[in-house]
Amino acid sequence: MINSIYFLNGVTKTDLTQDEIKEVLQRNQGVLWVDLVQTPYTEAEQVLLELFGFHPLAVSDALDEMHVPRVDDWGDYLYLVLHDIKFDPAQEEVFQTNELDIFLGKHFLVTYQNNAIPVVEKVRRLIERDARFLQRGADHLFYKLADDLVGETLPVVDQMDDAIDTIEDQLFNGSNQQLLEQIFTLKRSLLHLRRILMPQREVFNKLARGDDHVIDKQERVFFRDIYDHMVRLYDISESLRDLISGALETYLSVINNRMNDVMKTLTIITTLFMPISFLTGFFGMNFFAADPPFTGWTSQPVLVVLLCIFVLMPVSMFVWMRSRKWM
Repeated sequence: MINSIYFLNGVTKTDLTQDEIKEVLQRNQGVLWVDLVQTPYTEAEQVLLELFGFHPLAVSDALDEMHVPRVDDWGDYLYLVLHDIKFDPAQEEVFQTNELDIFLGKHFLVTYQNNAIPVVEKVRRLIERDARFLQRGADHLFYKLADDLVGETLPVVDQMDDAIDTIEDQLFNGSNQQLLEQIFTLKRSLLHLRRILMPQREVFNKLARGDDHVIDKQERVFFRDIYDHMVRLYDISESLRDLISGALETYLSVINNRMNDVMKTLTIITTLFMPISFLTGFFGMNFFAADPPFTGWTSQPVLVVLLCIFVLMPVSMFVWMRSRKWM
């Protein structure tokens, strides 16, 4: 699907044909936004290459490959990659990203979505009703789109924070394999989030401080504002990573404490039955052949040696453990 909006001299026109888009580009006036949503490969390639004349390498990157957020300056236009982020613990893939490829020129904005991104549709509906963001140029239109896209990241971070709080509440209620899986899943999601936020932050830093000829100088202050939002989101994500790492350490500590309690219980049971085991083993030996027992026991050297060993061995072990400072 190809959606288009064109604004010139206070008049907004939507759903332009390809011939009309070509005419608008030749006129080089106003603001044109063309949004390619789940468009077939050949059709999207034809629009980007032939209609807009973008470089084949940039078109190939937009249509074929998954990239981390980036910005490339092609002189007359910028090619950008941004990511929309979704987090849903109920889904099998709890953390998902959708790539948004953007071509930004002086008088046009072209977006390509391999998977439909709701925030882009929301901005497009808003622009159709209110053309104020079109009056200031294509760069300000891109700012509105980028600002809403970044704004959708904050609820995702809040969801992850709530998920960590839930895990922390469950840590002392009982350990299980499912809880451990949730911790590692969330830890992987936060690592993926970091891999998106860090380069995306640098994209807006470059837009705010760059020297390209596409974005006007007075518009760069808006991208500095987005950059500040990205810095805050990145700091929050780092704090969440520390929290989930702490939750994992707490989980392992709880497991170790419970194991120690189990071992303590087993040790007590063993200690209680140790005298019984000793007596059973001692009186089960075939040294007492005399009747009655114990008469003439001094005449059995093996028994005397064995009793000496019984006495000396625990005493020697006690002294050795004290010397090693184990007690």
